[in-house]
Amino acid sequence: MPNKQNETPTLAVRQPALGPAQRQAVSELLRVSPVADDLAQRFTDAGFSLALVGGSVRDALLGRLGNDLDFTTDARPEDVLRLVRPWADAVWEVGIAFGTVGCQKLDFQIEITTYRSEAYDRTSRKPSVAYGDSIEEDLVRRDFTVNAMAVALPEKVFIDPHNGLEDLARRSLRTPGTPEESFSDDPLRMMRAARFAAQLDFTVAPEVVAAMRDMAERIDIVSAERVRDELNKLLLAPHPRKGLSLLVETGIAERVLPELPALRLERDEHHRHKDVYEHSLIVLEQAIDLEDEGPDLVLRLAALLHDIGKPRTRRFESDGRVSFHHHEVVGAKMTKSRMIKLKYSNDMVKDVSRLVELHLRFHGYGSGEWTDSAVRRYVRDAGPLLGRLHKLTRSDCTTRNKRKAAALSRAYDGLEARIEQLQEQEELDAMRPDLDGNAIMRILGISPGPQIGRAYQFLLELRLERGPLGAEAAEEALREWWSTQ
Repeated sequence: MPNKQNETPTLAVRQPALGPAQRQAVSELLRVSPVADDLAQRFTDAGFSLALVGGSVRDALLGRLGNDLDFTTDARPEDVLRLVRPWADAVWEVGIAFGTVGCQKLDFQIEITTYRSEAYDRTSRKPSVAYGDSIEEDLVRRDFTVNAMAVALPEKVFIDPHNGLEDLARRSLRTPGTPEESFSDDPLRMMRAARFAAQLDFTVAPEVVAAMRDMAERIDIVSAERVRDELNKLLLAPHPRKGLSLLVETGIAERVLPELPALRLERDEHHRHKDVYEHSLIVLEQAIDLEDEGPDLVLRLAALLHDIGKPRTRRFESDGRVSFHHHEVVGAKMTKSRMIKLKYSNDMVKDVSRLVELHLRFHGYGSGEWTDSAVRRYVRDAGPLLGRLHKLTRSDCTTRNKRKAAALSRAYDGLEARIEQLQEQEELDAMRPDLDGNAIMRILGISPGPQIGRAYQFLLELRLERGPLGAEAAEEALREWWSTQ
């Protein structure tokens, strides 16, 4: 196979004409991806066509191409397997039922999909697959015009039958056919519209928004796992507010995450409280600003959901105030329930619901004059989520009163300083009683049983209240406690 890495590719154009920036982007894609030419040559020699397609072409034009490359071909999956197995470093068949073969070559993750059309019937959660015979037929079934562009290889012909390049320049999301046809084929595309708005900071065309609103109930036939995955991608995008707002506006959120639109509480002139929906979106954005190691799905979910218990706990007080007593406890239960329905992992459910439960803990200490005991309990209750709890608590301050915001920030600075100081002194991260279970049994002369657990809990509470005691003082306290049992 000839090495084309050092060749300068030329680019034929079917329609429309490419400007210099776009031509350079696609040429760069081909220049840095000699693997694409090598793969295309194998298909050409076997009598098949191959084209780079969809998000790969879109991202190249946006100057953000990674190492994930998508191709489409007229070869059937069994032919694709036969061609790539001797060539690729690894091959997988996870998506072969839907016409997709995956493989790895060098640092590139590649998916090759046979020309196809897929559609849901009115009750199925899974698409049925029918193979097509032309790339134009394949592109018309793509979700959006900006994903319906292709570069045919190895001849390097740019194919854009639905003016995706123009929509890319306008930063607009439209569908190749009518949005009603597109969303009927795959209702998850309605959520993908919101996700791409969040990822690319694009505007969704009015006719697409209207179709989403009219067809929102169609999302009900899509599996919880697919909905969850799309929601995750939206939340991890650079502009999640844009996508979430679209889901709420069109009524789709009411069907996949009803707790979010429920935050838009009715307000009246007699009972005033902050806009909980708007507050939650601001908290999400402020949490994102505090991320220091890339997007954090647990933190973002907790920020978005931290106040979902408020609608159920709202009470109108006689003095005109509105209260939400114990909304963090109710919200944690609601978070757990919704995340289980969306098939999140047990660990994810546990972490997010715990953060929701703890998000008010800092404010429960009033003036910010924290005792050592309170600091220990705060660290113990947060456990490995302490860093995220710091970020969530700071993000939850959305007051426009600069003096109040500064005071809260100083108070939390003080708490973090106290935690750091005690961690150095007492190893808070490994907080345990001064005596273990074996020592408890030896000292009290008892066998394994529930008494050991109660004694251990007594010593742990003592450790939290008074700090490290040492074995001798802990034994004395244990014997004194045991004499009262």
